[in-house]
Amino acid sequence: MPELPEVETIARGVDERIRGDRIESTWFSKKPEPFKSSAQLMAKELQGRKIDRVYRVGKQIVFDLGEGPSTDRQLWLQWIVHLGMTGRLLVVDPATPVPAHTHGILHLASGRELRFVDPRRFGRMGLHGVSKEKTEPTRFAGTGSEPLRISRNEFAALFRPRRTSIKAALLNQKLLQGVGNIYADESLFRAGIRPRRMARHLKRVELDRLHDSLQIVLREAISLGGSSVSDYVDASGVKGFFQLEHRVYLRTGQPCLVCGTPIRRILVAGRGTHYCPLCQR
Repeated sequence: MPELPEVETIARGVDERIRGDRIESTWFSKKPEPFKSSAQLMAKELQGRKIDRVYRVGKQIVFDLGEGPSTDRQLWLQWIVHLGMTGRLLVVDPATPVPAHTHGILHLASGRELRFVDPRRFGRMGLHGVSKEKTEPTRFAGTGSEPLRISRNEFAALFRPRRTSIKAALLNQKLLQGVGNIYADESLFRAGIRPRRMARHLKRVELDRLHDSLQIVLREAISLGGSSVSDYVDASGVKGFFQLEHRVYLRTGQPCLVCGTPIRRILVAGRGTHYCPLCQR
């Protein structure tokens, strides 16, 4: 599943290519799974809207949409895309062959198309902000704290009360939104913390190390376009490179890059978890 760096990379790429463009028409597949809002409602509400901005909130890609030509609609709307396990958002020329498992196409005034492709259909598309009330709806904010903006004090306050493993806590999207398996493993390794340790037993100095390691890892991954370990590509169809910098993730049995001890794989919170038994305590 694309995690924060991959979603951030895609959101930036889409924003760079289509910000300010206008949605002339839409097409949505007949498969029901990818839709949190009905295809009919999305087609009606998206048509004619200007794309003001595209950005990431947690693992969701948010499209801020301005008013359209119809005067009976509210001035703004948000279209939310979650990529799920295998989802892709691609900005392409209309002549580009439409791949199998395409579930949404926005036809833009510039002549380009934005396509949502998702073979396993775990991704979702939906509207946020549709309201018949006179008051302005609340904009989409996600479920938890933003890992790249949370302070050390806020981070410690978030995790110190948790009666669960630190790995499970990092994956809890109600605490931190956007962190997944790859970056939890990589951050815990850099912080020198074993994934099964109870979050509430970590000392403040360890939580501070983890906070710093998490932000460093996420920023490094964004700078390298994310990790392509499965189906992930950016908005242009290009793979990321951070998988070349992984120190523990998917390196089971290989020597630790710091001490040479073989990397181990265990299950934590139902997820395959990679760590160094010597470097992480």
